[in-house]
Amino acid sequence: MTFVVTENCIKCKFQDCVEACPVNCFHEGPNFLVINPSECIDCGVCEPVCPAKAIYPLEELPAEQAAFAALNSELAAEWPVITIKGPPPVDASTWDGKRGKLSLLER
Repeated sequence: MTFVVTENCIKCKFQDCVEACPVNCFHEGPNFLVINPSECIDCGVCEPVCPAKAIYPLEELPAEQAAFAALNSELAAEWPVITIKGPPPVDASTWDGKRGKLSLLER
């Protein structure tokens, strides 16, 4: 099992998960974070600390978020590892809970 960052992280990117991760498996893009499934040790500490509730165990990934498993893997290969929690975007809270954000993902 691995954990997957899903759509609600887009434009939220709170980064509490980065600080909690013991193995540095998070990668950062312009407005989204992903988990490298090859590095994730399945400890689960990232899931409960995500203010946006955007992280799921792969086995519990909602059907409408299924594409994010492959997207996490793909983007983790392209984006740099993030090891230090940074500030979220200033408007992060306004994006939390909004649906249909995949088209807003910046690569």
